[in-house]
Amino acid sequence: MELHPIDARKERILRAIIDDYVLTAMPVGSRTISRKYETSLSSATIRNEMSDLEELGYLAQPHVSAGRVPSAKAYRLYVNELLEENRVPENPLAREYFTQRVRQVEDVITSAAQAISEFTRYTAVVMMPKQLELRVSTLQLIPMPRGAALLVIITDTGAIRDTVIRVSENLDGDALYAISRMLTERLAGRTLQEVQEMLGAYSRQMGGDDRVIQGIAELAAQMARQSATDTVTVGGRSNILNYPEYSDVEKARAFLSVLEEREKLMSLLPAGESAFSVRIGPETGMPEMADCSVVTASYQVGQGHRGFVGVIGPTRMPYGNVLSALSAIGGALSEMLGE
Repeated sequence: MELHPIDARKERILRAIIDDYVLTAMPVGSRTISRKYETSLSSATIRNEMSDLEELGYLAQPHVSAGRVPSAKAYRLYVNELLEENRVPENPLAREYFTQRVRQVEDVITSAAQAISEFTRYTAVVMMPKQLELRVSTLQLIPMPRGAALLVIITDTGAIRDTVIRVSENLDGDALYAISRMLTERLAGRTLQEVQEMLGAYSRQMGGDDRVIQGIAELAAQMARQSATDTVTVGGRSNILNYPEYSDVEKARAFLSVLEEREKLMSLLPAGESAFSVRIGPETGMPEMADCSVVTASYQVGQGHRGFVGVIGPTRMPYGNVLSALSAIGGALSEMLGE
């Protein structure tokens, strides 16, 4: 969309209208701006400026004699200024809110989606990129009662996967520890595919208990399948229902249907390398999202892989606050999952 240049006064008035509409979801009139934001300007002067902004496509008047509401074009101008002027503030509260909810590294993506949705009150989307080169860091066998052991594999991204396997009752804690050390020394740094290929050669060294090797191979294969594609986790699916823009049942149903389709969700995420991305209303390319914005921030996973955290909410959102929260949580994810 083409953004027409506006002078400083029009910009201040437009920003005030956006701020007030974000808070109230009600059309904003000239008297409100004069009373709350631009006290040095008369209502008549502000009405003239609002009229000009409407002609330029930055404002719309939903009803005759009603106030104005910002258009998608207005939000785009607002967001461009935030990003171009690097005015996305730090948000230690969002970072702390997230890190306090992570109990295990394996839960980090789910926790991120939950934390973002709870902190922003919007629907959260977290994309974990495929990691074809996921490498084993540590392998542990922990004894359990009645001929069982807990098999734990930790990768170079810090991701943990575990499963219970059957083992010979002759293998005590010391024996399982020795096997864990030997396998970690030989498999550390190997990709999951390489691990599967190498395990057959080790079966003869396991005292005839092939169940350990089989358990490791199955878990490695499962992890390889899970890391072969991008995964998308959604948090706060119903949060959109809290906003008056989505009080209409059919409109809400159309929005929720998008969240059920992985391909549509993936198409909302950026393909480039930018730290932030903001798609406003029609920019999403989906009729179901015409009144929504999709805001994302990137984070690092493993050796050069890039994932995204984001929110989906009404175009009437406090973009500065949302961007700062995503930046904080994305930074925390990079520290947890980065190389």
